[in-house]
Amino acid sequence: RRPLTKRLLLKLQRHFDVPATELPVEAPEPNVGPQQVAEALGALGYPGFAYLKRGTRWHPAQVLLTALEQSNLEARLAEALPWVVLYYPNLNWDWLLERVKVKDVQNRLGFVVALTRRLADHRGDHATALKLLPVEQQLERARLVREDTLGRDSMTAAERRWLHDKRSPEAQHWNLLTDLVPEHLPYAV
Repeated sequence: RRPLTKRLLLKLQRHFDVPATELPVEAPEPNVGPQQVAEALGALGYPGFAYLKRGTRWHPAQVLLTALEQSNLEARLAEALPWVVLYYPNLNWDWLLERVKVKDVQNRLGFVVALTRRLADHRGDHATALKLLPVEQQLERARLVREDTLGRDSMTAAERRWLHDKRSPEAQHWNLLTDLVPEHLPYAV
């Protein structure tokens, strides 16, 4: 038996409704821009980028890692990350957890998972919230002390001070400067 080539996998993916979590997971390409992340989110079915559905679908773990690695992530992309976790809770967590630690973005993922777990509880999706709890606990053990942003490295000192005082308890716990809360997410209702 020969392994499937990438080209054949892409053809099969287009012709059959292959779940995104069954796609092969690959390391993110260097220098992926915001447009490519938006297209990947659209291909996964994120409603905010539904008009971009035509691209190649990536595994949800690959989309998350690519977005979390961005030094300057657009707000509309950051808002989409909890949606990925909410709709793909069975993604390849082992692969993702290993790589976020290597890239030092485990606090960013921990925050996204905590936010998603809170959102799932709020929506009454207790099964998803329970699936995310062990992931959050694993990330808790690898939590970094240094303060970070959710992909907004170019933030001014004034913005940093304001967010330091106004961030949510989840953001404070994960040492992130962000004002992202479930109530601000367009799909939270």
